[in-house]
Amino acid sequence: AVGHGQPDASITQVPADEMITRASLTDEQTEYFSTTDEQTEYFSTTDSLGINTGDLKQVIIACGKAAAGNGIYETEVLISELRQLVSISGDPMQRLGACMLEGLVARFSSSGSKLYKSLNCKEPTSPELMSYMHLLYDMCPLYKFGYMSANGAIAEAVKGENFVHIIDFQIAQGSQWITIIQALAARPAGPPCLRITGIDDSNSAYARGGGLDMVGTRLHSISASCGLPFEFNAVHAASHEVYIQHLDTRPGEAIVVNFAYQLHHTPDESVSVENHRDRIIRMIKSLAPRVVTLVEQESNTNTTPFFQRYLETLDYYTAVFESIDVALPRDDKTRISTEQHCLARDIISLIACEGAERVERHEVFGKWKARFAMAGFRPYPLCSLVNNTIKTLLDDYHRCYRLEERDGVLYLGWKSRMLVVSSAWR
Repeated sequence: AVGHGQPDASITQVPADEMITRASLTDEQTEYFSTTDEQTEYFSTTDSLGINTGDLKQVIIACGKAAAGNGIYETEVLISELRQLVSISGDPMQRLGACMLEGLVARFSSSGSKLYKSLNCKEPTSPELMSYMHLLYDMCPLYKFGYMSANGAIAEAVKGENFVHIIDFQIAQGSQWITIIQALAARPAGPPCLRITGIDDSNSAYARGGGLDMVGTRLHSISASCGLPFEFNAVHAASHEVYIQHLDTRPGEAIVVNFAYQLHHTPDESVSVENHRDRIIRMIKSLAPRVVTLVEQESNTNTTPFFQRYLETLDYYTAVFESIDVALPRDDKTRISTEQHCLARDIISLIACEGAERVERHEVFGKWKARFAMAGFRPYPLCSLVNNTIKTLLDDYHRCYRLEERDGVLYLGWKSRMLVVSSAWR
């Protein structure tokens, strides 16, 4: 494992194979966590804290409350208790608890600008990470739901257009566009010319095992096999670094913009005076796009105080881990690796990081609606065909997944908890 040295024993005694981060305390924090005999006796049991240690969820909540109040000794006792209750191969709450424990340890292991750097993950190789991401894609329908619903809105918006330009703000592998390429190529009147501008930063380059040229080459090959004229414009940048000159738009194009699970990573007014989140939305509006697709987690973690954010993380990811639990056995090693590499780091970021170091900043749909309306957008309701396609998709998954349509916006949830919202704008 990669780290800054051996973690403080009183805080991080989690078996090595159950740890993602190897965060260690600073000398000052180690001294702060070192209790005297009198203090150890006072805090040696959680009984005095009024915590039912048989209730894992209660212990997780108590840890967050103590951390929010900077109760360092109380937090130490509770973390020690939590350490004994969690397991990466246990039930959903035990597995989520292991991730939240890591987040709490990382929160106390550093501060300020160094905080995110304390999240030293045991990075898998690129092929391994890709296999984990594909497994998550197959295990639960959240990502398929987002991509399929966005593609349905895009296909509807560019009907009859001869020059289509898709701007994707986090293209990753580019897999979302394969079905669009095939559909455009199959037009009875002949295919249009398609351009895709793919935006991505170095994090995705690591997962791919290479740069955006790999994506362009792959999409070129698929387009050629379908007889579709194709161009690819690579933009090597994070979303907040993108300006209109990067997009290389041309007169006569039908412009489409895709924000799939991406815009919550763009910092807003609570992080920086530049407010890149609203700047990007206004910039896109200035292009007069045929449609803009937005897929986001339905969670409120952007500007809420720490303890409320902690509780929201617990509630949201409880549903996610429960939904994964029905898909694969609890001792499945690939599932364990997938949760650790694809979910745990987001959870750790939500709990451990503050300010500009925290990249996970979700907002509920009502807030996104207000941002798009302020930029001059109006809703572009998703058609009934999209709704029916998603219903068919869910036939292959557990009955506890729930699809709702409200005013042309699609919501996908697990039981009573909504998880993802897909909307379109123009």
